[in-house]
Amino acid sequence: MSVNLTIVYYSATGTIAELARAMADTAEQAGNEVRVRRVEELAPRTAIDAKLAWAAHAAATANVPTATADDLIWADAVIMGSPTRFGNIASQLKQFIDTLSGPWSQGLLADKVYSGFTSAGTAHGGHESTLLALMNTFIHFGGVIVPPGYSHPDKFTDGNPYGTSHCTRNDTYPVDETTHAAARVQVERVLRFARAIQTAPTPA
Repeated sequence: MSVNLTIVYYSATGTIAELARAMADTAEQAGNEVRVRRVEELAPRTAIDAKLAWAAHAAATANVPTATADDLIWADAVIMGSPTRFGNIASQLKQFIDTLSGPWSQGLLADKVYSGFTSAGTAHGGHESTLLALMNTFIHFGGVIVPPGYSHPDKFTDGNPYGTSHCTRNDTYPVDETTHAAARVQVERVLRFARAIQTAPTPA
């Protein structure tokens, strides 16, 4: 059974975008429909241009569609990704979330599977608190939160049961196979539970 999966992310220099694409590839190879959507950039152009990696990534992903509420309504499962900003999600992703009160109030975001992923510049720089912050939103949506947990040996290696995360060490540590493997485990688990919800009987 095919799942409609939407991956919504914010990425400044490309780590989160790479993880989003890797997750999408895993889902598509299993025969599912996937939408990968970035959120709008809020930073001023002067700030972006001041960092070469940020400016290069902005140019490289300019053609990636931006997220809308319809992308979430369409989905059976939603995975959101954000770099860690002082232990929390980036303002760009939060701004998008704050536009969703309409579909939320109509119950259109409920009963879907939700999960999250992140990256940070240091090994203990707020990975888990960022993912927990995303879960607060998913709870308000009435979503079914599916973390990867330590449900697979690759998650013990990755070391984060809350979601996939990567330490960039100030952009000097590229996304490695450990992180890619953790992302595959997370997506496969999300898809499995989304299919289970699709086949669950509708309450009387």
